Amino acid sequence: MPIPREELDDLRPLAFREPDEVLDPEKLYTVYEIARLLQGLEPDVELDAATEDILLDWTIPWMLKNTDAFVFAEPESDAEPGYYGLARE
Repeated sequence: MPIPREELDDLRPLAFREPDEVLDPEKLYTVYEIARLLQGLEPDVELDAATEDILLDWTIPWMLKNTDAFVFAEPESDAEPGYYGLARE
């Protein structure tokens, strides 16, 4: 349900960090770990499924916007997620 702007005191611009500000260039991460890192969390922190789904809703478009910054490694098995890391120049 929409709310009046006057109800909120702290409005700020929506800004996303660059991939190299979030990821260690020497590591590869699952999309789930990247979602946590974007929120300032440790990559292995436990989250409930609903929260994880919300974080993925933000992470996947961010990764698509920054596609050129990433490399991809195939998962070890069909049951595992793939790994993403920073592309090197």
